[in-house]
Order: sequence, then C-alpha cells, then structure tokens
Amino acid sequence: MGLRPGASKVDEKEARTIALFLPDASREALAAILEEYRTGELTKVGQNPPNKALVEAIQAFRIAQLATVWTDAREALPEDPEHLMWWALWCWPEAEAQIEEVCARIEVRAANRDGRLYFPDVTVIPVLAKRVAIELMLYLTGAIAEVRRATDNPTFFTDEVTADQHAWSDDLATRTVWPGTEAPSVCVFDTGVNRGHALIEPAAAATDLHAVNRDWGVDDHDAGGHGTSMAGMVLHGDLTAALSDTAQRTLKHRLESVKLLPPNGFDPNDPASYGVLTQIAISLPEITAPERQRVFCMAITNRNVSGATPSSWSAAIDQAAAGTMLGDEEQAPRRLIVVAAGNIGAETDAERIRDQGEFPIEDPAQAWNALTVGGYTDLIDVTEEGYEDWQPLAAAGDLSPHSRTSVTWPHGRTPIKPEIVMEAGNRGINRARTEVLTFGSVSLLSTGSDMDDPLVSFEATSAASAQAARLSARLAADHPEYWPETIRGLIVHSAEWTPPMLDAFGVTAGKRGSYEIVRRFGYGVPDYDRATASANNHLALFAQTDIQPFKMEGKRQFNECHYYTLPIPRDLLVRLENAEVALKITLSYFIDPNPGLSGSVEPQRYQSFGLRFDLRRNGEPLDTFKKRVNAAEREDPRRGPRVEPDDDRWRLGANSVSAGSLHCDTWTGPAIELLGRDMLCIKPVLGWWRDKSGKEYVNKQTRYSLIITFKTKDEAIDLYTPIKAVVDVPISVGADIEVDAS
Repeated sequence: MGLRPGASKVDEKEARTIALFLPDASREALAAILEEYRTGELTKVGQNPPNKALVEAIQAFRIAQLATVWTDAREALPEDPEHLMWWALWCWPEAEAQIEEVCARIEVRAANRDGRLYFPDVTVIPVLAKRVAIELMLYLTGAIAEVRRATDNPTFFTDEVTADQHAWSDDLATRTVWPGTEAPSVCVFDTGVNRGHALIEPAAAATDLHAVNRDWGVDDHDAGGHGTSMAGMVLHGDLTAALSDTAQRTLKHRLESVKLLPPNGFDPNDPASYGVLTQIAISLPEITAPERQRVFCMAITNRNVSGATPSSWSAAIDQAAAGTMLGDEEQAPRRLIVVAAGNIGAETDAERIRDQGEFPIEDPAQAWNALTVGGYTDLIDVTEEGYEDWQPLAAAGDLSPHSRTSVTWPHGRTPIKPEIVMEAGNRGINRARTEVLTFGSVSLLSTGSDMDDPLVSFEATSAASAQAARLSARLAADHPEYWPETIRGLIVHSAEWTPPMLDAFGVTAGKRGSYEIVRRFGYGVPDYDRATASANNHLALFAQTDIQPFKMEGKRQFNECHYYTLPIPRDLLVRLENAEVALKITLSYFIDPNPGLSGSVEPQRYQSFGLRFDLRRNGEPLDTFKKRVNAAEREDPRRGPRVEPDDDRWRLGANSVSAGSLHCDTWTGPAIELLGRDMLCIKPVLGWWRDKSGKEYVNKQTRYSLIITFKTKDEAIDLYTPIKAVVDVPISVGADIEVDAS
C-alpha cells in the first residue's frame, strides 16, 4: 500500500506518536481496509473484525502539520512564519531529486551534496528557508519524513568527541574508495603535508611530496598545520557531513604537495623570488609523474600587497598556466592554477571593522590565467558554550568576513577578481555589537597535522581555494579530455549568485554599480552538478578549438573571427514568447604575459592576444553583423556600419570586458526577443603578439573554450528535446559547436 512511517516522538507521558505517510494512490486501498474492518465477517478465533491490529491503533486522521514531523524540542520550533534558518529535512533516499526540484521552484537553497548526510533509509538535506517555505515543501513533496534544526558543525568533532577523533577519521577512511595512481591530482603549494593521517595517506604517495629546497623536508612544519589542513580540504572538502553519515565516498583524485615556505631555522624566501620558486614548484611533480593530469593550488599571498597590476609573481603564474615558462617546450601543457584571494586580519573590535571593499586582493591573485577564489559563507549558527546569544557577522549567502575583493581596482585596466567564491566560514558578533570573534562552529572541518588532534577547524580563503581545487580535480577526473581552460570556464559558468548577492545588484545604479558587485562576489558560487550535467531546462553547449588571432601578410593584421550559429529553434522561441529566459556565455583562454615596460598598466601590452564574444543584435542583418564585428568583412576596415546600440538586457554589458582572460555575461529577457539573435562571434583584440617583430609571434596559434547555456526558470519547460532536433547534443555536457572561421 506504500504506507511509510515518518517522524516518531514520545511525549512526557511516554505516549509514542508516529507520523505515517500515505501516498495519494493508496487512499482507495486504505478505504477498503477500513470498510472491511467495519463490515467484514468476524474471525472464527476471537470473533475479531478483520484488520483489527492495524485499524484500532489509529486514533484519528489528521492532515500533517509541520509540528507533526518536527522532532526537536517543541519549543525550538520557530513560531514566526518568516523565521529564516537552516532546516534539516529527513527524506526518503529516492526523493532527493524531488526535494531539489521543489527547492528550485520556490527559490530556496538546499545544501549541495557534499553537505548532505546519506544513510541506508534516509537522506538528510539541509535547506535554508523561512518556516512558511518548509510548510509549503511538506505538502508539495510528500517526501519529508522528519524535520529538525540543522545542527551539524565542526565543534561536535573538535570539542565534544575529541577523544574519539581517530575513530571517526578511521571510519570515514574505511568507507572511502581511494583513487589509483593514474588518477588526476591536486598539487598543494604550502607548508608541507603530514602524510600519516588516515584521510590523507591512501591518496598521497611518499614520492609525490616535494620541497623547493630539499633541506626543508616535506613534512608540515607549520604550528597550525596549514598545509595538512589544505590537503584534507582538497581531497574531501568540508569533513563535517562526510564524517557524520554512513555512505560510501568515492575519491577520484589524488594529492601532491610542494613545500614552498621554509621551516623555522631557514632564511625566509625573498618576496622577489616567489615567481621563480612557484615555477620550480610546478616542475617538481611534473618531473616525477609527467603523464598525470593535475591542478595546482596555492593559498600563499604577499600579505598586504595589493595585486592591482601584474607583478613578477603573478606574471610567472600566468606564464606557467600558458605553458610558456622557462623550460617549457613548444607543446608544453597548459596548467590550471587555483589561488586564494587573500584574507582580512581577524579584528576583534567591532568599531574598527571596515568594509571589505577597502581590502584589495593580494598579490599574486591578480594573475589573469589563474582561477582566483574568494569566500562567502552559509554558516550562521554560533553554538559554542557561553556564546549562544552571539549572532553571525555575515548573513547566510553573503561575503565571508575573511575575504578580500577587487572593488578598488581600476575597472578598465584590471581583470575581474575573484572569479568565484566558495565557503570560507563566518565570524560571530556579540549582541552589543562591540566584539567580533572567530568560532569553530561557523568554520569548516579538515585534517590536522597533530596526530593527537587529527580533526581541526579551518576557514578563510585558504579553505575556499582548496575547495575550488577539489572541484577542478573532480571535473578533470570525470572529463580527462577537457582542457584546463575548459575546466576553469565550466566552474565559472556554473557559478550563481546567492539571494543576498542578487539583492546587492538591485540597489546599484547602472552597469558600473554592477561591476563593483562582481568584484566583490565574483560570478557567484559554483556547483559540481551544474558544471557536469545538462538538465532539460539548462542546456549546455561548448567548444574547445584553436584560433590564430593575427597574421603577417605584408603587414601585421587581424586574422580569424569564429562564428557560431546557436541551435535554438525559432518555433521554440515563438512558443515560449514572453517567458523569461537566460542566455549565459563564458569565454576562457590563457594569455602569454608580457609584464615589461607599460604591460603592467595597459592590458593590451600585457596580453599576447585577447578574445571577445559578440552576439548578433535584435533586427541586425547578418551581413551588417559580420561587418560590425570583423574588419576583414568591410571595404574600409577602419569604418564599421552604423548600428543601433545593443539592448540593456546584459547583466554586465560589453564595457565590462577590458582585461583578463575569462569573460562571462548573461542576457536575460523574454524569449521572443532572441528571435534573429542566432549568431555569436568570437573575435581577437590587440596583444603584444601582433606588435612583436617576426612571424613566429604574429602567426602563433592559440586556443579557447566557449560555454553557452540557455535556461528558463520554469522547470517544466523542455528545452533539450527541440534543440536536440537541431543539433546532436550528448546529454552529459554538450557538443562542440561548428566553427565557421573567416
């Protein structure tokens, strides 16, 4: 019949109440059972009515309310319908997708899968919502067996079960399917790693631990175990949920380490040498395991030195990413390098805390080709004993108090940094709003270097960058054919702004105000599932292709433009009519840097080349579009056609693209307004390759990745089927789009 027991409670009189879930399809079956009990023949033995044990246990039928499935203390259930908090929804395992769908429909946030608990009979999904939304979900899904306050946080492991930390770690280690030696890796540049940890050793061979100076050793010399905490985070992410459930966890990537910082007793590194040291650090694991695919991760910054312009260190990172550092051969690999944006000092006097826009991102996080990671936070429950009345300093979904921004950087000459934000933890403030402290309950949990305390809290942009590197490695493991440029592009493309971030856009004036918001939050919070899958209403298409931006034919000139016909059928746009759709475009490539002379202040002199995307405008004839974007299509290359300005439906607009090697924007509006806007151009812009004497530079080929999604808010609208009729799109990600180069 499908009858399922849900929340079970015992009151002060020891009376037990069990909430039972009855599917709609089973109502007739239950009615038949009740009717048989009422009118059926009595049993020969005992003269009892049929179904006596089942029916007589039922005292009354009532429609379930939130209080029915609430199993924490009754007084802990918020009475205010507008009360916002993290709720733990205990659901049947097969209902996980249904819960996600309803969360998307009513616009509340569910924790990603790393933050959920998986047990044989139940899946626990944390959801950030108001009480009224949870009540609505209860009736919309019929899949919620039990509701509690979401209370899992690192302090359970760091404060309450300290003596049992090894047992918890060993349990997770036994539930983990560890990767083979052929798996891709994350290589961490830090203070070394203590490999003996149960959650690290199976994924880190002794031969994969290095140091730029052999005399330093490869172990973690930091008193706080920073390198070991980075290692645990790049392998497992936040350990809080993973330790708490019973599910098997499959690890698809390995760990490598290069000690980049000297231990006590050795001379400190010269800041001017960090570019060379970083390139040496990159070469060490590549020499040891040259065939392995890897992501590099660095949370070391030049403290309090802003990265508004390229430095020797950031240029060395750009050079390494592009495969043009000293020692790289002609076909050297491109490299994905993840760097932290840098942290703000932990000020305790609330009156002295300044806006985070006044704390610029630190060198070398301005590197154009790097994936720079800032921090946001969803952690809002301060639970330490004696501090229960303290409040979170930042609201859920807002910028982490630890994170820096590039708000003060000149927009026309500097790239948008950070590109993404990941969980970096929160801080707490007292009710008088005079004192601010950092708490473990609003931090993450990772591996510790001290074997007496193998689990420690971890926070700030170090933790955020480690999670981004982990996400990169997971994508690389799933898709070994993807370029580093593509992985970076997919991560940024999958990012979405949280409600507080979107609210910030709502109070800005014009596009310039939006630039400041993006320089604070990047392009949002990325998601593994969004980066890997194409849903029916969120179709992904991508291209990985080569391009020759310039050519030498008597004189130096631009060479190729690539045109893409977007496979969105006209009849689909007509049928959608005024339904709101979003067309999101991300372009990712790696430039070869030239920081000399004026390259530090003029983007066109720093970059070897640049690329831009341009979408055909509303009502623009095809030949006019080509003449507008491509000088080679014009009779007089210096004069383009006179055209109407583009509409104002781009989130950032063309003027937002001035520097950097990753560009992302979203057009949002009625579907009908995309009629005729079916062609996209990828075009080169100036760079030092064009001005460099000699054909070996002017005629260089390079490559880029292009990612496009077409999305509706309505989950019921099927975009995949009509578009698949136009172009064969594999369900996993998408198809290479045909390139028409001219």
